[in-house]
Amino acid sequence: MLESRKNLTRFTYENAAFEGWRLCVSRAGTTFTKYFSDKKYGSGKKSLAAAEDTLEKLLIIVEQSRRINGKLSKTTTEKVNQLLKNA
Repeated sequence: MLESRKNLTRFTYENAAFEGWRLCVSRAGTTFTKYFSDKKYGSGKKSLAAAEDTLEKLLIIVEQSRRINGKLSKTTTEKVNQLLKNA
């Protein structure tokens, strides 16, 4: 069985339209969220693999970024949003 892990939550509802994984990361006052549907990726394992790959890339961008007054820079936020859009 596929279980949730840090920053990745499994959604499986018998009567709902969505089954898959939700990636959610909050850093320096900004939250990034992306849903990875089993339907789009072909299976729970494939959607999890896509979510894990995206999470790894997202964390690298965020952890290596500069902070401006304790917040993520606009450039960093744009980079992460583009990564999520293309995932």
